[in-house]
Amino acid sequence: MRGLVVSLAFLVSAVHCMYGPGDDVVELTPSNFHKSVIDSNELWLVEFYAPWCGHCQALTPEWKKAASALKGVVKVGAVNADEHKGLGGQYGVQGFPTIKIFGADKFKPTDYQGQRNAQGIVDSALNTLTSMVKSRLSGGKSSGGGKSSGGSGDSKDVVELTDSNFEEKVLQSDDMWLVEFYAPWCGHCKNLAPHWASAASELKGKVKLGAVDATVHTVMANRYEIRGFPTIKFFPAGKKDPKGVEYDGGRTSGDIVRWALDKLAENIPAPEITELTSNAALKSACDDHQLCIVSVLPHILDCQSKCRNDYLNVLRRLGEKYKKQMWGWVWSEAGQQPELEQALDMGGFGWPALAAVNSRKMKFSLLKGSFSETGINEFLRDLSFGKGSTAPLKGSQLPTVKTVNPWDGKDGVLEVEEDIDLSDVDIDDKDEL
Repeated sequence: MRGLVVSLAFLVSAVHCMYGPGDDVVELTPSNFHKSVIDSNELWLVEFYAPWCGHCQALTPEWKKAASALKGVVKVGAVNADEHKGLGGQYGVQGFPTIKIFGADKFKPTDYQGQRNAQGIVDSALNTLTSMVKSRLSGGKSSGGGKSSGGSGDSKDVVELTDSNFEEKVLQSDDMWLVEFYAPWCGHCKNLAPHWASAASELKGKVKLGAVDATVHTVMANRYEIRGFPTIKFFPAGKKDPKGVEYDGGRTSGDIVRWALDKLAENIPAPEITELTSNAALKSACDDHQLCIVSVLPHILDCQSKCRNDYLNVLRRLGEKYKKQMWGWVWSEAGQQPELEQALDMGGFGWPALAAVNSRKMKFSLLKGSFSETGINEFLRDLSFGKGSTAPLKGSQLPTVKTVNPWDGKDGVLEVEEDIDLSDVDIDDKDEL
């Protein structure tokens, strides 16, 4: 029996670890991806796989064989994208296996289109390598590690920290902080700078990002025993550990944002699904969050309390699932807020309807799939990856929401005017009627 348990444990381990230390395939994770791939001058072929994927399992021996043949010439890596979903999502991975080629511009990998056998992989790698070398020879780009801006963030969103303000701004605050210790002459710090700025802009209002010039502010650098650059320290929300925690995520803006949101989500409650009974409710949901999810549910006479609560429970479950995004969530009854419905182009597909609004950019994205847990989840998942079509908000502003009475939680009752029995009315009164 013990032997059976050991065998089963070995099989489970083998399924989850498709590549081991004895293989020439480099196992890549969010903590080493940027340093190994993005910062390198080498050509990389990277497979994004899921351990349960039959096609991935079939590719594994060919991938190992190709890695051995290309050893010392081209780097071959693999990412368990089922475990590291954020890393896969960053590169648009939607199916398994997906193979990406990281060549001259590491920030713009290309999709591998060749055959899924060792010979095809090797041939494609050598062809790409030849093109890359010829490009360098003619004065082209030699490496992608640090040549891209990595985002359009505003460096003003990065808080400049010093020996004199670090204690007050970071350690005495209730906010969550990521702090970079850098040196102005450090190449890796220069590579990180645009990503740090982009992440700071994207996380604005959720997580604060700061930067310390460790060559000038040596008191803080010595306190945190900074020995290399850049070094990133994490300080959680609430009461702070004066020593800080080592950041172990990747170095792209996407890596930083996902890592921070994951940490943030560990302690934040699920959002409240608020009924739109006043303009203040809309402004709180939309102006104070990167996105607000606006749902319009059928009229209570068309969808009684059980039906409405079923819809609200779907929204609550999805609010819990996507709580790390820190979106605002609101709902109203069809017909109560016609100006809002018109601004979001709602009603064409009937009720219920749902849209995501970015009030800063005055754009929205309308759910065109089914208003179901699966349909909304797919819509929100695309939004979280920055996908999906958007349209400008009609009127270029959020309309004012009318003040209405909140739903009492009961079924709707059709109000009917009481019929008048004319037999009990005097003739003179009938004339007046």
